Amino acid sequence: QVQLVESGGGVVQAGDSLRVSCVASGDPLSDYNVAWFRQAPGKDREFVAGITINKPGGNSDYADSVKFRFTNSRDNDKNTALLQMDSLKVEDTAVYYCAEHVSLSGVLRYTTSAYDYWGQGTQVTVSS
Repeated sequence: QVQLVESGGGVVQAGDSLRVSCVASGDPLSDYNVAWFRQAPGKDREFVAGITINKPGGNSDYADSVKFRFTNSRDNDKNTALLQMDSLKVEDTAVYYCAEHVSLSGVLRYTTSAYDYWGQGTQVTVSS
């Protein structure tokens, strides 16, 4: 059974950086596209960043709101996905979730319904 465990969330100030990790178990991460979503109080869960299975390091895409500030990566040997968040803003405050779906084509999906497995989430709070 696939399990995803996020870690690395915390409380930071605006302008700071934070890196969250997602460790997968039960199946090789290399078979899955991986995405990061976030959910702020009272809002829908939204796509933040995703990375495909394409070698060597996957193809990434980002929501416009985080483009050029966030960077995601994957290490298939360690079954780990990372989201590096720089220049954090108050509006980045949310619970961050990693998710994955089996991919044969390497096409990234952007909706929550496309993802098969989810982590429990990690809270990121950015104060002004």
